[in-house]
Amino acid sequence: MDPESPYDAVSRRKFMQVLGMIGVGGRTLLETGNARAAVDAAKDAAAGEKTWPKMTYRKLGRTGWNASRLVMGCGATLMFRQKDALLNAAYDAGVNVFDVGYRDYYRNAEKNLAPFLRKVRDKVFLISKAPADLDVEPNQIVTTAQAKQAALSWGERMNESLRELQVDHVDAYYLMASYNPSLIASDEVYRVFEKAKEAGKVSHLGLSTHRNAEKVLLAAAETRRYDLAMIAITPAGWYDWESKGVLAGTKKMADLRPVLEKARAAGIGLVGMKAARHLAGLPYVGWFDKPDAFREFYDEKLLAEPLSPFQRTYAFVLAHGLDVVNADMSSLTHLEENVAATVGSPSYFA
Repeated sequence: MDPESPYDAVSRRKFMQVLGMIGVGGRTLLETGNARAAVDAAKDAAAGEKTWPKMTYRKLGRTGWNASRLVMGCGATLMFRQKDALLNAAYDAGVNVFDVGYRDYYRNAEKNLAPFLRKVRDKVFLISKAPADLDVEPNQIVTTAQAKQAALSWGERMNESLRELQVDHVDAYYLMASYNPSLIASDEVYRVFEKAKEAGKVSHLGLSTHRNAEKVLLAAAETRRYDLAMIAITPAGWYDWESKGVLAGTKKMADLRPVLEKARAAGIGLVGMKAARHLAGLPYVGWFDKPDAFREFYDEKLLAEPLSPFQRTYAFVLAHGLDVVNADMSSLTHLEENVAATVGSPSYFA
């Protein structure tokens, strides 16, 4: 056979791809001892080199970090195993913000992120998070004693996160599952943060919330202490953790812009989450996919674009008040789709 024939060239290319898959999978197996992780790594390698659209960036509030508009959510993605091939692909695509969370909720996610961080730590913005121990109603005024205990538990979890991540510093640490404005505004939380910042453990204070989000965000803006807020919001308005859907009675996102702008004026970088979660439904309880759930909020131009319902959602929220959007992505396909939607967002609303 002619060694320069097209068939031979294809054969060599396939052979090299197989070798690459074996190499990536084998290395992963040796490093982790996890056969499933090795298979995942080999599959990602099989996808080959991607030509990614050029990532877009925005200053993330008072942090000053020039953040990729797509944030790599690592919590659910890394709960059970490492996915360095996927993390590397995100990084190569221009993603420079990586978000994870504490062990009691996200299991091994922080630990599984650590090997990737060792290679890129100084080049990415690292966020982790944990809740404070507090059992009160959303709008209850917390006592000083309650706030102090809650803040201390949050600080202890920050220390645990640093150990799991195998780093001595995170760029931001969120008060996770924030729903009580009184705690958000408490001096006790801020003192714990300041002490950690003075010790070099953290640079920026943030919060994340699925409940009572509007009041929590406005309370954070009033304090002028928070640099970041990750909020559960959709084109239809606030996402509701309790119902796992759109909050009953919410204003649509376009009408929530004044709230978002107050937060931004206070120096808060706005990170979206759960933007498209409602579309996926919850099949295990009989709620199936709802691909058209947000269709009424889109104009003809956006509907005419060759985008999936999930891509339209991400594009919309980025164009209507968010600085960046956080998405848990478990595969290269998810990553590709979200990068395309994120990068293309401005053009869909021109």
